[in-house]
Amino acid sequence: MTRLSIRASAGWVGVRGRIDDMLVVCDGGTIAYAGPANHGPDHGGATMVDGFLMPAAADRHVHIGLADPGAVLRGGVTAVRDLGWPADAIFPLADLSEVPTFDGPLIRAVGPMLTAAGGYPSGESWAPDGTARALAGPEDAASAVTELHAMGAAAIKVSLHAEAGPTPTDAELTAICDAAREVDLPVTAHLQGHGQVDRALGAGVDELAHAPSTERLPDDTIRMMARRLRIVSTLDILARGRSTPALEIALDNLRRFHLAGGTIVYGTDLGNGSVPPGIHGRELRLLRDVGLTLKKTLGALIRAPLELGAPADLIAVSGDPFDDLAALERVRLVVRAGRIVA
Repeated sequence: MTRLSIRASAGWVGVRGRIDDMLVVCDGGTIAYAGPANHGPDHGGATMVDGFLMPAAADRHVHIGLADPGAVLRGGVTAVRDLGWPADAIFPLADLSEVPTFDGPLIRAVGPMLTAAGGYPSGESWAPDGTARALAGPEDAASAVTELHAMGAAAIKVSLHAEAGPTPTDAELTAICDAAREVDLPVTAHLQGHGQVDRALGAGVDELAHAPSTERLPDDTIRMMARRLRIVSTLDILARGRSTPALEIALDNLRRFHLAGGTIVYGTDLGNGSVPPGIHGRELRLLRDVGLTLKKTLGALIRAPLELGAPADLIAVSGDPFDDLAALERVRLVVRAGRIVA
């Protein structure tokens, strides 16, 4: 088993506060130690890094077939979740990504989105044939979940994009959620259009793949969402560095969701237009605008804390992100599965 020790003048393990003179020891693909160097194992042969050590990032909403996996990895993101791509392309790629020498992040995938005949993303210019899986009733909806589970899906994604075409019926949506619960898979929903959040809550969806941006949701709906599901941010794609009505609606909904105790995780919708590979600074700044503390913003970004037995995925950045969030855009070192890759 390959052992790798990395030391830096400061860092953060993903919980509590920053640590001076930090040491991380990786045994193969897992963390053996992370903390103050003077409390750790012998570190005479440790690699000294001029930077701030911390857990690597995870992007919970990408379309990796429209991006450069190597650039994603070099940008500090060591794990991604692909939320919509043809099964025959994405699941073999996800399997290949488990090899530590893969030039890209670890990929988990949902396969195609479950939708109605002619519903989103059918016919979209960005979506190859097979990105959408049209449903033909509740029984077929349950069968689709079973099929995707057998292929290795990490979650089930359903399209409730009423502004772009027909959506699954309430019976189909309920069948999806019931079948997914039986095989312990979460259901994530792409939703857009008035009333779609209520439909998702009623059926038992576990996650929203985007911050809701169609309408200002009632406070009681926000409170129910905070109890029942989490939200993937994907805020910057609503504005791409500008201010837009959709972004302002999403920020307002997400602020109240956060105040109600809801869970927000970082995701960019990479592959959608100008979203850069790697850690996206504008997305993080928008999470701060939502009201997340700096520590919660970083917590929404990272794959997992650096603790005993956790994946040995870490980065070093130029500068202290607790002082300057932009430091996260200056990645100096990437370690994935205990191996220096950039």
